[in-house]
Amino acid sequence: MRNHEVRVHRSEENLSRQNQLAWKLAEVAVDPVEVDPEVSEMIINRVIDNAAVAVASLTRAPIVAARAQALSQPPSTGGAGASILGITQRTSPEWAAWANGVAVRELDYHDTFLAADYSHPGDNIPPILAVAEHAGRSGHDLIRGIATGYELQVDLVRAICLHEHKIDHVAHLGPSAAAGIGTLLGLPTETIFQAIGQALHTTTATRQSRKGEISTWKAHAPAFAGKMAVEAVDRAMRGQTSPVPIYEGEDGVIAWLLDGPGARYTVPLPEAGEAKRAILETYTKEHSAEYQAQAWIDLARRLHSEHPETADPQQVRSILIRTSHHTHYVIGSGANDPQKYDPTASRETLDHSIPYIFTVALQDGAWHHVDSYAPERAGRPDTVALWHKVTTEEDPEWTRRYHSLDLGEKAFGGAVVITMEDGTVIEDEIAVADAHPQGARPFAREQYVHKFRSLAEGVIEEAEIERFLDAAKHLAELPAGELDRLNIQAGPGVIDPSADPKGLL
Repeated sequence: MRNHEVRVHRSEENLSRQNQLAWKLAEVAVDPVEVDPEVSEMIINRVIDNAAVAVASLTRAPIVAARAQALSQPPSTGGAGASILGITQRTSPEWAAWANGVAVRELDYHDTFLAADYSHPGDNIPPILAVAEHAGRSGHDLIRGIATGYELQVDLVRAICLHEHKIDHVAHLGPSAAAGIGTLLGLPTETIFQAIGQALHTTTATRQSRKGEISTWKAHAPAFAGKMAVEAVDRAMRGQTSPVPIYEGEDGVIAWLLDGPGARYTVPLPEAGEAKRAILETYTKEHSAEYQAQAWIDLARRLHSEHPETADPQQVRSILIRTSHHTHYVIGSGANDPQKYDPTASRETLDHSIPYIFTVALQDGAWHHVDSYAPERAGRPDTVALWHKVTTEEDPEWTRRYHSLDLGEKAFGGAVVITMEDGTVIEDEIAVADAHPQGARPFAREQYVHKFRSLAEGVIEEAEIERFLDAAKHLAELPAGELDRLNIQAGPGVIDPSADPKGLL
């Protein structure tokens, strides 16, 4: 890897394009280096993973609305159009990226990478796949594009913190998806450079979508970034330019939205000819909840078995969760969001509440993507009573481990102290989720396939499940023009077009 130093430049300094971060990202995108076999296999895993969580969302309101919007747009004239998950109709690629991106993100149930900032790198797949299908590309081309999307999003997330300045993490997704599309299509450096700049410029938004009463926009935000990436590439291919320098300019993103005029960042990027392997450092979810809740669900399940008395609010005096800065302030009591303790809060809010998630997993010894969020489950009196005894606090050691570059000690968990009414204290800790590569039961192909089968049950017919899995497993061999084989048809009666909400389009 090579380190690219980034700082704000005054206009009169005339920072050359070749020294701008957007250009360096574009250089990575155009590098013809082949994808390593293990990276290709992991990309297939994530295609399966995205499909799993998307099919489980096909009838949820945000997906129904996004799909209805996409169906109002015919395939554009530049290609064959792109598939919308669950149905046979095609649409323009940017609208397929929109509808499928919402489906992938709705349950907060796919892959993650956490470092200086947060990310769900699997959000790159819907826009890159939509363009690949529209443009008649091959499975090999798609794999190369996805490898770039993952690489650049992970590299940006390693180096540049958006959350500190309350900028939504999808500001790293727009550029990475645009670059991935550039790799897929074999575009020149200049075109990708302009697309990256436009994608970043149009996808910087505040984090209020993940604060307080969290709305359905949480699922739409990454889909919007993907849609903007497709449109940015289209404009750049037509010769349209972007704000320059987008990152380093004195009125640019870093100067006014991030660390300010004195800021300096070091962004690690692959050397020319170096394989793009960042996807191998990302990890998926076994449970449908914010990633920083994954380990806590596993610990709560363990405590449910070993100390069933901790599930009874009449026996518990307090539950203190000691964890990292990010976990405490984003999904813990440090967020100071009363909604995180509200049994009438939205599903999107509850899946960002460690006090709620830990309580339900502790009482049930399990976690379910629907049942664990049901209003009747959230409102159960004994749950509310126990839930309100759970608080979090930052522990400097867990914060240090959260940011550690040593994968052997990097951690997303913490320690819990449960004080019982009789004075007994029960303590336990967990570093990473069971499904994490360093966890008790790391996910491999078998687990990805099982996750898909379990979420597709009752939604997709068995023959269609088998057909999709066969296509996904042979992704690298899919010929040009046959990427529609990665689409999935819902079973009869699952999707009811007559129930689509009406809007303007």
